[in-house]
Order: sequence, then structure tokens, then C-alpha cells
Amino acid sequence: MKKIGLYPGSFDPITFGHIDIIKRASKIVDKLFIGVPLINKKKTIFTITERVNLIKAVVNDFNPDLKKRIEVVSFGGLTTNYCKKISATVIFRGLRVASDFEYEFQLAGMNYKLNSNLETVFLMAEIQNQIISSNFVKEIASLKGDLVQFVPNVVIKALKKKF
Repeated sequence: MKKIGLYPGSFDPITFGHIDIIKRASKIVDKLFIGVPLINKKKTIFTITERVNLIKAVVNDFNPDLKKRIEVVSFGGLTTNYCKKISATVIFRGLRVASDFEYEFQLAGMNYKLNSNLETVFLMAEIQNQIISSNFVKEIASLKGDLVQFVPNVVIKALKKKF
């Protein structure tokens, strides 16, 4: 039986921290869905379609064995309901700093209450990626800063068009 996981997030935009988590999560499951929720309480600069397309462009540069096990999707409704739909048993969440943990811990608890067949796996980004956040990336981009160490070139180009 295939082990299926979901890595949900706003990915506005996808960063090297996200990519690190994607690659590490894909070692744990046979199939990894990267899911962008249609409804998001965060203020985003990229549309849902733009975010999905940016993630797909990034994944397309992965090695063939890895990219064939990854699917990039958008989804509506509760994450736990989407997990049922795709038969996922694992939700992956990335942790950067200790302050992320409280929110993520509560979210994992709520998801488990909604669907006790789901486990949440927290993955720490590599040390060089722990400081990266999409909000900082957007701020640096808006101020015309150098983004090379934070996001792939396809994302830099997209950010330059936005700002």
C-alpha cells in the first residue's frame, strides 16, 4: 500500500526552505502532494494559479525519480477532508523557529481531532534555510534586494514582475 502525504501551504512564494521540506518529505512517502489551499487568510501577492505554476516549475527541475512522485495541486475546504480525498495519511509541516511550534502544534491537534487517521510530521528546515520566510522574501523583493540565496531564479523573475 502506497504511503501518501500532503505538504500544504500558501507558498507565496515558494522558497528554498519549502524546497528543502519537499525533498525531505518525499523521502518518507511514496507520493507527495504539495497543496495550495484555495482559501487562505494570508494576504498573498501571487494568485493561486501563479503559486501552483511556480511550484510546478521548481519541481520540474528536480531529478526525474523525485518529480514523478510529486503532484502539485490546489484544493478547497478543510485540509483533513482533502487528505481523505487523496488517501493521504500524513500531513507535513515545516518548522523554522521555535515560535512556529505553538501554532503548528495546535493545528496538528485540531487536524487529528478532525481525522484521527492522519499524522502530522514536523520537519525542520536545514540550518541555512531556517531564517527564510515568504514574508521576508517579499519585503526584500519590494525593496529591490538580492534574492539569490532565498528563492530559485524562476521565483526571482516572478517577483521582479510583481514589484
